[in-house]
Amino acid sequence: MSSWMELEQRYYVRAARRQPIVLVRGQGAQVWDEQGRRYLDFTAGWGVNNVGHCNPAVVQAVAQQAATLMQTSNQFYTVPQLQLAQLLVENSCLDRVFFCNSGAEANEGAVKLARKHGREHRDGAYEVITALNSFHGRTLGMVAATGQPHYQEQWLPLTPGFVHVPFDDVPALRAATTVKTCAVLLEPVQGEGGVIVPHTDYLRQVRAWCDQQGLLLILDEVQTGMGRLGALFGYEQFGVEPDIVTLAKALGGGAPIGAILAKERAAVFVPGDHGSTFGGNALTCAAAHAALQYLLDHRLPDNARRMGDRLYQGLEALRLEYEEIVEVRGLGLLLAVQFADAISADVVAACNEAGLLLNPVRPNAVRLMPPLTLTADEVDEGLRLFARGLAKALRERRT
Repeated sequence: MSSWMELEQRYYVRAARRQPIVLVRGQGAQVWDEQGRRYLDFTAGWGVNNVGHCNPAVVQAVAQQAATLMQTSNQFYTVPQLQLAQLLVENSCLDRVFFCNSGAEANEGAVKLARKHGREHRDGAYEVITALNSFHGRTLGMVAATGQPHYQEQWLPLTPGFVHVPFDDVPALRAATTVKTCAVLLEPVQGEGGVIVPHTDYLRQVRAWCDQQGLLLILDEVQTGMGRLGALFGYEQFGVEPDIVTLAKALGGGAPIGAILAKERAAVFVPGDHGSTFGGNALTCAAAHAALQYLLDHRLPDNARRMGDRLYQGLEALRLEYEEIVEVRGLGLLLAVQFADAISADVVAACNEAGLLLNPVRPNAVRLMPPLTLTADEVDEGLRLFARGLAKALRERRT
């Protein structure tokens, strides 16, 4: 065991399931461990490193901002915060933005917006409909919003005000809507839930229902935003305009930041309603501005679509070769391989040995979400390493 692993065992709260690898350096889609071994990273910090590890533009922006001004309170104006706000709004269908520190915080703030809007425009309505198998964060409020009982069982009683319906099921959503409903909160693609892609007209039908009922449509784009699905925002892939979008993960290019984007009619906060000491921090906003500008300038959503298609086709070829692979699914560079049995841990361990990092998103599914800077050569290398790891895992299970 590495001395760093020993320190983790001694000092860190045992809240993380870690792979036995100590990473010390990253560049683009590659990382290196403390022994100097190179890996191809198809986890990208759980979808954070869309512009690649240690992107030069982000590194330069962070260094420059760190030497200039890192933090003030929101009592004052800061330039990086407002530059980032302008860039986000001008490249989206939304009108206003509020910055926070994480995806869970962004979703908490979005629910607060929805509840205030419901109080003002729907006779005090406060309930939010979310989907089964969803994931919206680990705060107490967002654990209640998340439609997965195993995230909730130890934290009862749950925060009230959330109703769960099956994903990709418009009749169920309609049936669950009452006079208490103020909003619908959905992921365009359920990432942590196993990369579940809805039918192409699902979100359009949800949008129409929300319009008919006077509800807000909130899209949790913490994982699907910033080019991951092959467009800057996931909602663009489904032909809808939400009232509120939440962002985090890839927004900061590696720095911790979250955001709530809202249409004018949904941006009902007034001074004192909401706040965050570190939200809109000058350092993280400078990093996020550099990451977003790089993503736009280098057309990384287009690259995600092209490389995602290449990766998908390669995985499909493996599905035809291995009966243990049940399905390959996803959009852009957010993909999953589902197995007939609960072999994800074995596959991930074998791929670690081969030099490929994956995420065991479910006991019977692995998730692939590499940086959007991925090249065709790296796609092909990743496929070779995945095939090698899969073959090894299956061979060892049979012996």
